[in-house]
Amino acid sequence: MAAAEKTLHWAVDKWLAPTPSMPARVVEFCHRASLHQRFVRVEALRPGGLLSIFFFRHDDGSWNVFPPQAERPAMNGYRRTGLC
Repeated sequence: MAAAEKTLHWAVDKWLAPTPSMPARVVEFCHRASLHQRFVRVEALRPGGLLSIFFFRHDDGSWNVFPPQAERPAMNGYRRTGLC
């Protein structure tokens, strides 16, 4: 599935399957620009009790139940030519 198709609405429907009698609602929103993190916590009342799931926004615009992979330090080497 393309990232553009993994909207927050799609993810909530997939994981919580809200209905008019058992709706889901966003109860927390966090956007940490300095860390490039964005997530929401969505709750839905179920027969077994309250279900709460975190959804994380990835750099490609998709929403998933797992956080995006952290950027790691990287080295960029180059090949030297010639003599010192």
